[in-house]
Amino acid sequence: MAVDKSKEKLLEVKNLKVSFGEHRHKHVVVNNVSFDIYKGETFGLVGESGSGKTTIGRAIIRINPTMSGDIFFHGQKINGKIPKELDREITAKIQMIFQDPMASLNERAKVDYIVSEGLLNRKVKISESKRKELVDKTLLDVGLLPEFSSRFPHEFSGGQRQRIGIARALIMEPEFIIADEPISALDVSIRAQVLNLLSELQKKRNLTYLFIAHDLSVMRFIADRIAVIHKGVFVEMGETEKIFTNPLHPYTKALLSAVPMPDPIAEKKKLLTVYDPSIHDYSVQKPKWVEIEENHFVLGNDPELEQYKKSLQ
Repeated sequence: MAVDKSKEKLLEVKNLKVSFGEHRHKHVVVNNVSFDIYKGETFGLVGESGSGKTTIGRAIIRINPTMSGDIFFHGQKINGKIPKELDREITAKIQMIFQDPMASLNERAKVDYIVSEGLLNRKVKISESKRKELVDKTLLDVGLLPEFSSRFPHEFSGGQRQRIGIARALIMEPEFIIADEPISALDVSIRAQVLNLLSELQKKRNLTYLFIAHDLSVMRFIADRIAVIHKGVFVEMGETEKIFTNPLHPYTKALLSAVPMPDPIAEKKKLLTVYDPSIHDYSVQKPKWVEIEENHFVLGNDPELEQYKKSLQ
């Protein structure tokens, strides 16, 4: 789906840098990353483990502090020191769905409390009957029965637990949801159900998603645009079909070569591409981030960019 740039920019990330540790032990995990997310779209962030994709999501939701750069939500800067009122607003308007539904739910709490915890932590007073009504409605929205609210997380399957996690995010009536590998811990048989649910909820509630995954095949189903990240640096970004039909960066090609094929014969014959960073000679000229064609960005030095341009012709 083409990006409608007439739409409102909901989130802007500019030259984001995130590091862990201090002094000699400082390690830059995200390095000079910039992107925009438009209202109503699903922006996919893909890369292998340790690439920095989850760190970006946690920086947006203010879990991880930023080293430098800016994050804007509705044009307001939300990283660093911000007013308490804005912090409370961000806590409600930006929600996160976590990877492991078992680890992210309080085992000792009933579903009723887990789902409404965000409401209870807000300063705004809410009547018990209204709270219960919201819990029941939200559980129905994610495909669970209201009577499940009196049960504990261990009584549910992995897919149902993830639905509880989604309900916990939805009850806050967010505009923007960061879905951090929301299906990778689930059985293959129920992954499609959860993806379909997220798509339905997006239309029904006019949600915007940052969808984080290591699996590009999932991205083709749900994302409008994809950014590919390697060791904290964006290497390619574009509309989903452009990335799939005409990948340019060798790392993107390597990720695509790992996507399973539905045809078992073709899958058997398929050659896996292993990405070797030493193929890039950046000793003379450092790579730059360039819009190689409309809405398609790639990282490379001049000789590489020339090569990428030729492959588009």
